[in-house]
Amino acid sequence: MKIALVGATGFIGSRLLAELTARGHQVSAIVRNPEKVPVQAGITAVKGDVFDKDGLAAQLKGHDAVISAVHFTASDPAVLLAAVKQSGVKRYLVVGGAGSLEVAPGVKLFDAPDFPAIYLVEAKAGGAFLDLLRQENGLDWSFLSPPALIAPGERTGKFRLGKDQLLVDADGKSAVSAEDYAIALVDELEKPAHNRQRFTVAY
Repeated sequence: MKIALVGATGFIGSRLLAELTARGHQVSAIVRNPEKVPVQAGITAVKGDVFDKDGLAAQLKGHDAVISAVHFTASDPAVLLAAVKQSGVKRYLVVGGAGSLEVAPGVKLFDAPDFPAIYLVEAKAGGAFLDLLRQENGLDWSFLSPPALIAPGERTGKFRLGKDQLLVDADGKSAVSAEDYAIALVDELEKPAHNRQRFTVAY
């Protein structure tokens, strides 16, 4: 497929770029600094501005899907959504946050007393983006929340998927590698199973 990846050089974006190209997809890497994009077959570096709705819409046009891998506090969800809709691309996948996952009925992770204050603004912005998506009827969207901990690691291809609840293992840990997160998102791109839904991944 022809994929527009917004934020292709970031922590998650760079893993998604590697996973997409390894599977043979053609990727337009839309970033602030195109010189940071790897020079290789299947990748086209595009200088973009996530706050320029019309400019971004023009860059997204003609793709089979858009993947957004930008920080929620470094973008405006309303502008991103408007640009995707204006571009005419129907499939929209979002690198989500863990903070809005439920840890108990009606209790979100970012509401827990021990949630790190340093991540609170970003986490709540991610929750607001998800709320905005859930009101969106014109796009075929999916929002993939990571577990509590996501870090560089192995690409194993072995993980569990969930919906709105934080996934934890037998030891109470909630984690996944960035490489396996990328597999889960590209799997969803290729074989949609969570249309207009949030889902999550963890070991």
